[in-house]
Amino acid sequence: MESISELREVGALDIIGKRRTYLAISAILVVIGVVTLAVKGLNLGVDFTGGSLIRLRFERSVTAGEVSSVLTSDALADMNLGKAVIQPIRGTCDVQVRAQVEGKPLSDLQVNKIIDELSKSLGYVSLVESQMVEAVIGKELLNKAILAITLSCVGIVAYVSLRFEFKFGVAAVCALIHDTIIVLGVFALLGRQVNSPFIAAILTIIGYSINDTIVIYDKIRENLKFRKKETIEEIANSSILQTMTRSINTVVTTLLAVLALYFFGGASIKDFSLAIILGLIAGTYSSICIAPSIWVEWTLWDKERKMRQVTSGRMSPKDA
Repeated sequence: MESISELREVGALDIIGKRRTYLAISAILVVIGVVTLAVKGLNLGVDFTGGSLIRLRFERSVTAGEVSSVLTSDALADMNLGKAVIQPIRGTCDVQVRAQVEGKPLSDLQVNKIIDELSKSLGYVSLVESQMVEAVIGKELLNKAILAITLSCVGIVAYVSLRFEFKFGVAAVCALIHDTIIVLGVFALLGRQVNSPFIAAILTIIGYSINDTIVIYDKIRENLKFRKKETIEEIANSSILQTMTRSINTVVTTLLAVLALYFFGGASIKDFSLAIILGLIAGTYSSICIAPSIWVEWTLWDKERKMRQVTSGRMSPKDA
């Protein structure tokens, strides 16, 4: 703690003192994310737009890369299957393929053409099952995903408001919206596919980020009781520094596991893993630099507002 205090004295770790810089950076990132979403939009997968889900059986185990090379070959170029999701079924010689052609499910003729081309390159292939996902079902799934995220944010505001105060709850949700927009913006920019696992990743990010934020809020509340001579800025900054080692250790150990999933887990969970990685980085940053900063700015503004009302006689000093 002495070394941290020394650094703090020279301003090296004065996070709250630089809060407006962090808030400005986040505002710019959020605006870029919103603009990217508006201009490019999300690359919605079969789960949301409709399409086909086919399961194919090979004579031997094949990789997602081998199947992808066939689907993107000149023979199937007219079907534009570059965005198909290919998932080998572990422990079998089966491969599951999610695909669509111009936003529509694959016809029987197109499925047969895919099987013929795969058989020429990778050996005999048979069709195990074929299912169609209607666009109507996709829209219903998207609406439920939005509802789930909205309800989770409302629940967080309610819980944090009851345990701490309303300002904490709103600041925490603002930080979560910040994290979500950044992840969505990056996915829109990269053109990565958004499907059901991506929604699970977003909800996981929300849970992780709010957990980190709650730890800092709890330390702020504790310090507010015992450090009455310090300013709001000093209390918030001290609380962040006291929990920073824990925050950094947590995100590094979690990132190691998720990076292993991204590089070695296969193509089927790459987008899910990427969303978690982005969310962990954005969530740690927002928990340390954004959520406490919003609370400090709001608290100081509220105090100034009450003081003006006292000065003008519209509020008694006791109420302030």
